[in-house]
Amino acid sequence: MYYINYFFLYAILGHLIETFFVSGFTSGILYGWWTPVYGFGVVIILLIGKWIDNFGWKKKKIWKIFTTYLLCMIFLTIIELIGGYTIELLFHKTFWNYEKHKFHIGPYISLETANIWGIASILVLYVLKPITDKIVIRIPKMITYLFIILMFIDVSTTIFLK
Repeated sequence: MYYINYFFLYAILGHLIETFFVSGFTSGILYGWWTPVYGFGVVIILLIGKWIDNFGWKKKKIWKIFTTYLLCMIFLTIIELIGGYTIELLFHKTFWNYEKHKFHIGPYISLETANIWGIASILVLYVLKPITDKIVIRIPKMITYLFIILMFIDVSTTIFLK
């Protein structure tokens, strides 16, 4: 339940941040008040962080942070690339385009944005996670199941109506 709760928490937070501070309108492909790519992204960050913790780099914290930054930057950029092409293929829409960025690779990847994902990963793991862990572990299973059902309904509705 831990990772599922993190998925929903950050899918909702990501949607709210993007809607109110970045795009200024309701964003995302789904009808609901979540953007799953942020949820998937944070779960990937948590898994990478856990994997890196297994190396035991407690005395070499700079290597731990650098490796976290680099791996998260790479994996989240791949998710962004796959997400961009999947949305374009299935829904014939483009939600972002980085071709105006100086260091872009096609429409869905740019070095500038990849660096933001790396920095955001460090913030999520070392600043936000200790705070949000207290919230996530207290979410009742019934709420988690309700969110799973709502997400299933939202995805099904999106597929059939868009």
